Amino acid sequence: MDEKQKTIRQPATVEGHGLHTGKKVTLTIKPAPVDAGIRFLRKDIGEEAFIEADARLVSETARGTSLEKDGMRMATVEHALAALTGAGIDNAIIEVDCSETPILDGSSKYYTEAIAQAGVIEQEAFRDYFEIREPIRFYHEEKDCEIIALPSDEYRITCMIDYQSKVLGHQYASIRSIREFSEEIAGCRTFVFLHELEYLLNQNLIKGGDLSNAIVFVDRAVKQQELDRLAGVFDQPTVEVREEGILNNLELSFHNEPARHKLLDIVGDLTLTGKPIKGHIIASKPGHASNVLFAKHLQKQIKKRVEQEQIPVYDPKTEPAYDINDIRRMLPHRPPFLLVDKIIEVTDSSVVAVKNVSMNEPFFVGHFPDEPIMPGVLQVEAMAQAGGILVLSTVDDPENYSTYFLKIDNVRFKQKVIPGDTLVFKMNLVSPVRRGICHMKGIAYVGSNVVMEAEMMAQIGKNQ
Repeated sequence: MDEKQKTIRQPATVEGHGLHTGKKVTLTIKPAPVDAGIRFLRKDIGEEAFIEADARLVSETARGTSLEKDGMRMATVEHALAALTGAGIDNAIIEVDCSETPILDGSSKYYTEAIAQAGVIEQEAFRDYFEIREPIRFYHEEKDCEIIALPSDEYRITCMIDYQSKVLGHQYASIRSIREFSEEIAGCRTFVFLHELEYLLNQNLIKGGDLSNAIVFVDRAVKQQELDRLAGVFDQPTVEVREEGILNNLELSFHNEPARHKLLDIVGDLTLTGKPIKGHIIASKPGHASNVLFAKHLQKQIKKRVEQEQIPVYDPKTEPAYDINDIRRMLPHRPPFLLVDKIIEVTDSSVVAVKNVSMNEPFFVGHFPDEPIMPGVLQVEAMAQAGGILVLSTVDDPENYSTYFLKIDNVRFKQKVIPGDTLVFKMNLVSPVRRGICHMKGIAYVGSNVVMEAEMMAQIGKNQ
């Protein structure tokens, strides 16, 4: 069933402190139009200081996921992004007046509650899912992290962690649908081992951290003097280690809260793919670095699929839109320089043309006769003729007009074209035709392989 895109109904604001800077932060989630995606806006820099939620902009993954664009930084984005995805929001502007989002309690709880209070509305466009159609396997050797995506009708996530620690060993968490996020995952807080906490403190980081926004696991013996020092750092009367091996700063929401928080991070980091996902994500030992690399891997798969879906389907049995006689009436070219055999599709903004390459082509007599290859310049000419058909199809009497090419740019040849190949050209308008000038982009295929591409600009003129 098709689903509509969604945005937040009205602005929702949360306030807190940045984890590392300690600065007070105001974050406001605002509605955005269809197909806008999710963007951060650094209000402290300017009204156009946007940073897209895009894995390709990730600059750092240590203790959180950070984005950077044109020298602007946006740190610890994963908890806010997870809340948006958990609420089913596709389009939003996240205004922030600092280089960090507020850490709050170390979960997505307050973001999720603010979104729920503001409300979510459907928009007049359908969601463009990235559907997992076959298994996608990814392994991050440095982190010993494996992530697998499997086909599923729902966005499901399974997460397994193993810290080989007495206080935090194997844990498992799973949701059968992203719709379970707000109840099962949103309130699960981040966690840290005591030795990591001490390192961060010594590095003058986590200035906005306190014992209310992280679960602190203690995996070694700790003297009372050290506990007293921690109490002073975090302005607590006392700090103790419980039998379970965690500081007495808070109660666990779930026995497997750390694994659930890692699942939360997966949701936030995979939001950076830029598309809602329909599939089952299974992650072993995930972390921000691995999550982001997997998000980039999915982006490549998305791009590949888009390219594959744009490949024209040519069925020789299907009646063409224009046969060779129609083409002869529209184009002034004649054999041996008429290089388009049929037009199989034509719309207001695109055309698909076919050229059957045979050994009888006259140019093969002199062009590499012992190893016949269609000259690249003639591939360009054939594409130009296909573009000419697109331009001439915009007038009622194309036989009274001619197309003259003004510019050809970005020509790339990617594979040889030889006798027996069927060249299929797809030309798309880059911009609307204005004053008889047409800007097009063309791709030539043999089967599913791209063999050539170019951009062309042409002008239509009436015959004298």
